[in-house]
Amino acid sequence: MSIVATTGPDARRRELAAFLRSRRERITPEQVGLVRGRRRRTPGLRREEVAQLSAVGVTWYTWIEQARDIHVSPQVLDALADALLLDPAERAHLFALAGQPDPRPGAPGAAVTPAVRALLDQLEPVPAAVQNSRFDLLAHNRTFGRLFRDLDALPPEDRNTLWLACTDPEFRAAVTDLPELIALLAGKLRAQMAEHLAEPAWKRLVHRLEAASPEFREIWARHDVVAPGGRTKVIRNALVGPLRFDHTNLWLGPSAGPVLVTYVPLDEETRAGCARLLELVVRDQAGRPPLAAA
Repeated sequence: MSIVATTGPDARRRELAAFLRSRRERITPEQVGLVRGRRRRTPGLRREEVAQLSAVGVTWYTWIEQARDIHVSPQVLDALADALLLDPAERAHLFALAGQPDPRPGAPGAAVTPAVRALLDQLEPVPAAVQNSRFDLLAHNRTFGRLFRDLDALPPEDRNTLWLACTDPEFRAAVTDLPELIALLAGKLRAQMAEHLAEPAWKRLVHRLEAASPEFREIWARHDVVAPGGRTKVIRNALVGPLRFDHTNLWLGPSAGPVLVTYVPLDEETRAGCARLLELVVRDQAGRPPLAAA
């Protein structure tokens, strides 16, 4: 009986409860924008505060910390991970303990730490972004934000490289090898999806692409797979003209996780073009009259 008790679902629920308590107790109210108050005895956050931050019922969250035999959905875990400021390793541990797939592997809050954001800024004017294995663009620096089109003008759900390559006229106009790019991205998505077949976010993306793009439907039906890798890219930027890059992915975690995507200029003209593009973006964001495009 003792072996069952230490290795079965009861033990997993107890470990999940203890992990949540430990994360809750380490966070100060000030870290999440709450007022501490004078009569606080609880170290860190109270249960009701975690429930409020994650939009989960107080009773329901209390039951989770009491290791009750209840079903905790991926959506609840996702909300708790954000409320408790979990880093990527902690987030992965949370979902593993609950035995649930992460609906947002490489989510911005998990993958894009302040240090990564600072790195993106430091790389300017070299275009750089953080992208997950589903090709969602989680963060980018200012140069990357205008490399293909104005990414900041798009809703978050449309900031996906494959979606833009299949559906967005501005993005498609900037790509000089569009058919090859779509086939490459679709093949990579097929290969990477093998580990995420049951996850709603992956299925939603494929269904959305199939509904919007006959080109994607035809390629997806081939079941081609492509291994990750970098390559040379030529981009027709609407503001500064043609740019030539060495495209490289630098993994921020496991190979199936988020990557730092960099576009390193291949020649002096491209380096000057990136500097010019960043200057145009800075002037635009400052509300000053734009410089003439090259």
